[in-house]
Amino acid sequence: MEMDARKTIIEGKAILGIEFGSTRIKAVLIDEDNKPIAQGAFEWENQLADGLWTYSIDLIWKGLQDCYADLRKDVRKQYDCEIESLAAIGFSAMMHGYMAFNEKQEILVPFRTWRNTNTGKAAAELSKLFNYNIPLRWSISHLYQCILDNNEHVKDIRFLTTLAGYVHWQVTGEFVLGVGDASGMIPVDPATKTYDAEMVRKFDKLIAPKGYSWKLLDILPKSLVAGENAGKLTAEGARKLDVSGHLKAGIPVCPPEGDAGTGMVATNAVKQRTGNVSAGTSSFSMIVLERPLSKPYEPIDIVTTPDGSLVAMVHCNNCTSDINAWVGLFKEYQQMLGVPVDMGEIYTKLFSKALEGDPDCGGLMAYNYVSGEPVTGLAEGRPLFVRSATDKFNLANLMRAQLYGAISVLKIGNDILLKEEGIKVDRITGHGGYFKSAGAGQRVLAAALNSPISVMETAGEGGAWGIALLAGFLINNKGKNLADYLEDVVFAGNTGISVSPTAEDVAGFEKYIENYKACLPIEHCAVEAKKI
Repeated sequence: MEMDARKTIIEGKAILGIEFGSTRIKAVLIDEDNKPIAQGAFEWENQLADGLWTYSIDLIWKGLQDCYADLRKDVRKQYDCEIESLAAIGFSAMMHGYMAFNEKQEILVPFRTWRNTNTGKAAAELSKLFNYNIPLRWSISHLYQCILDNNEHVKDIRFLTTLAGYVHWQVTGEFVLGVGDASGMIPVDPATKTYDAEMVRKFDKLIAPKGYSWKLLDILPKSLVAGENAGKLTAEGARKLDVSGHLKAGIPVCPPEGDAGTGMVATNAVKQRTGNVSAGTSSFSMIVLERPLSKPYEPIDIVTTPDGSLVAMVHCNNCTSDINAWVGLFKEYQQMLGVPVDMGEIYTKLFSKALEGDPDCGGLMAYNYVSGEPVTGLAEGRPLFVRSATDKFNLANLMRAQLYGAISVLKIGNDILLKEEGIKVDRITGHGGYFKSAGAGQRVLAAALNSPISVMETAGEGGAWGIALLAGFLINNKGKNLADYLEDVVFAGNTGISVSPTAEDVAGFEKYIENYKACLPIEHCAVEAKKI
């Protein structure tokens, strides 16, 4: 295996995927069988500048170069060789945000990330204008908020893109974007796989009195679907990526994508009637739709897969942080007793204990709101554990309530899709820390969504692997569409380990969520009463 990987690298047949996450830039090198053979990483954090969350341009390039250097180091350590060429490359990054450039390709204001929430007025006005839910973090919300705020730089905009689009543009010279990432700038028409023409027309008419020299399509990247030609690594781009000078130019680069799209690819969830749930510090679900929803819903964002199918996204700000805090108490108790601490064992035993609890948690309720939660209308959060004197208060129910509470908001959003809209789903794949211990998270999510939940070992490879697969699809698609390529070539029919919901668990979660929603005013009161 080691010799085969070394030969693949030396012959320039390896494929590289790089993803810019919120806290880490990760590079994954894969072989011709789509298996990871080397990786590199760079840790980074956003900065609050003038009240807005950002990463500097210098840090973006330092991070990319250090991440690639770390990959080269791993290759040399494992295989005693150098990366001279590659079969293909792909770049991905956290979606949305605002990167505006002038004619000289100079950034006009610091990069504004998806995390910024200063766009409320713009998002509300655009949602009404388009009759379509426009989230705060979308690029069009940022652009229109700048216009509403009369920002001087807006008249000088020549290019507007995302982080993935920016890096791709600078290393290939091509101002393009994968359709999935493009759908987080302004809504995409699934028929044309590009920006919705009627919404573009409405936006141009809305801002016409400002007299800008540009119209919206003048400044947006061209939208491309997976597998389309998105350019090649230039000589300058090769130097920007590999400062050692070993990497050669001319390598094909796939359309740049957002982290939501690469997550769908990494979990084999781009086919209609499939979906995935990412559950860690925050959580989100992505359900690939057969048809548009009947109307817009504020808790549901509509984006697309990398090949242009509509996706309903429910994004929740909170998931496992409060569970971690409770587990920390049990760790502290063990330490106090002088018992050796194994955190993996603590999680496994407590999660297993949760499965012994009553299906409705014995009346106990957990609100995991470390931060605000837009789906339930909370600008701030207060973690709460709620019970009455007559509830069944024991360890099993306590832990089961924590597992329920971590995904309750996700259930509320998905109930709109599955119950109100009647959306059909054949397979949902879970990934993230919530699913790591003893199958408990998998069983609980199956009950919450009343759907089988699969977990795959490969899901842990993450978005960098996902964008590497998209780069592989660019050059090795064998005439297949993306869904069939993933199903037949990459995953070869492997859908992971599936857990189906039981009628008892489903009924228990339904009773729990009724109580949860009825008691939400307690959370709202806590926010008002305890100002931190």
